[in-house]
Amino acid sequence: MDHKLQVATKITEALARLGVQDFPLEKVSSMLETPPNPAMGDIAFPCFQLAKALRKAPPAIAAELAGAISGAPLKEVQVAGPYINLFLDQHIVGTAIISAVLTQGSAYGSTEEGQGRNVPIDLSSPNIAKPFSMGHLRSTCIGNAIANIMEKKGYTPVRINHIGDWGTQFGKLIVAYQKWGDEAKVKAEPIKELLKLYVKFHDEAANDPTLEDQGREWFKKLEDGDAQAQHLWQWFREESLKEFMKIYELMDIQFDSTNGEAFYNDKMDRVVAMLEERNLLTESDGAMVVMLDEFDLPPCLIKKSDGATLYATRDLAAALYRHETYDFAKALYVVGGEQRLHFQQLYKVLQKMGFDWAYEMYHIPFGMMLKDGKKMSTRKGKVVLLEEVLAQAIEDVKKVIEEKNPTLANKDEVARQVGVGAVMFHDLKNYRLNDINFSWEEMLTFEGETGPYVQYTHARACSLLRKGNYQPTGELMLAEGALDSKEAWAVITALSQFPDIVDRAAAGFDPSLIGKFVIDLAQLFNKFYANVRILAEEEDVKQTRLQLVAAVVIVLKEGLRLLGLKAPEEM
Repeated sequence: MDHKLQVATKITEALARLGVQDFPLEKVSSMLETPPNPAMGDIAFPCFQLAKALRKAPPAIAAELAGAISGAPLKEVQVAGPYINLFLDQHIVGTAIISAVLTQGSAYGSTEEGQGRNVPIDLSSPNIAKPFSMGHLRSTCIGNAIANIMEKKGYTPVRINHIGDWGTQFGKLIVAYQKWGDEAKVKAEPIKELLKLYVKFHDEAANDPTLEDQGREWFKKLEDGDAQAQHLWQWFREESLKEFMKIYELMDIQFDSTNGEAFYNDKMDRVVAMLEERNLLTESDGAMVVMLDEFDLPPCLIKKSDGATLYATRDLAAALYRHETYDFAKALYVVGGEQRLHFQQLYKVLQKMGFDWAYEMYHIPFGMMLKDGKKMSTRKGKVVLLEEVLAQAIEDVKKVIEEKNPTLANKDEVARQVGVGAVMFHDLKNYRLNDINFSWEEMLTFEGETGPYVQYTHARACSLLRKGNYQPTGELMLAEGALDSKEAWAVITALSQFPDIVDRAAAGFDPSLIGKFVIDLAQLFNKFYANVRILAEEEDVKQTRLQLVAAVVIVLKEGLRLLGLKAPEEM
């Protein structure tokens, strides 16, 4: 049994003996706190909520209740005003936690909550013929990490790359290519050349408004199946996807589906028909909308006055397709915060259509990746290309390896794992709703709260296991007193929190909790490493401490894996 649950059970039983009935185990568990200072105990129980039931002052209740709480896993119980401070028996709890980690391995912290049910996750979704910028990093990293976390909770994630492969921008691009394009240049560097054409189109359109009309005309031709338009669109799409796949390969991210916007072109009429059948469509200025007044939301546009369907129609079709295909437990959309209203409208329309599963659809917004404090813009050419950032990060790590560990095996592979990891971790350690200002210096520094710091700590711990000739025996042999130091206890306490961190990260769709956790664990382990002679002369003491090191290796590696990072054993 979890030691916190054991403590909560003891408090619940003591309360029952005092005649308090309205505080079941679940409520008592939720009241437990972690004191700000380890000297104040491992767990604290505030007595304020008991004042009404017992008609006494909280300090008096604390004094009375403390006397009724004792036994394993507790070593000591102290009263501090209205709080009961509880100190755990380090040997008993340490043995239980290290045993759980070593026995369960990478499954430590996993649950079967999801019972294998599908969770489609809409992530990454770059636009065809536009570069994969740092702005796309957020959706890609956050979405992939959430997919890993959901899998750890027993769900089956379905990673969907909803490629932006449709819209008037393709009409503009076709016009730009016909006017200024060069086939050889596009074949040589597709994304860079297509971006140049896209930017040139908007520069020229500022002085020649007829270009915008031509762009709309060519998109209409594309919609109508014009052979030339279709050929160019298909070519732009294929070349772009090849470039994107190079980046996904570097980041070690795979997708279960790359059905983009165009995939739903033949599925939207059905949505309009379903809305008509349910009498949900209303005419407004020649357009067809679904009214959402009862939710204090503006109308959801379904069809423009010229008969063209809209972004919302496409996403309604995609939602229906995904539910029918995957029978999902939840459907997640990892899309920027500026789309918040769109998703509110989408879910409410589906609910009005009578689909109860729409209540399990979640928009997971995130802040922007800024450059010099401003939003990046493809249209104005102000972007930082992710491919260039990853290449530079890998190159920087190679230099560090050549300088500090030139004989390292698999240097190129380790440089890739650490360089790419540095970029991804820089994003994931931040709470997703916060904006991030792109900074080479902060992203690629290999000290402080960074991915390389956590990876290096993992490699250091692996090196200790090799030096100590640690052999997992399947039996836990903990020498009394070997883990009595405050540094060892801090590491054990952190390890015990990992399952709860995973639960909270899944519930809040918040990978940054895992990011902060692995930083904290790495820092606590490095204090343990600096202050305790791990490779002690006494064999039983050495093996005991190495078992704690082995537990740290397992949890650091698993924490990094959940974030999409590798954990090299040597650096």
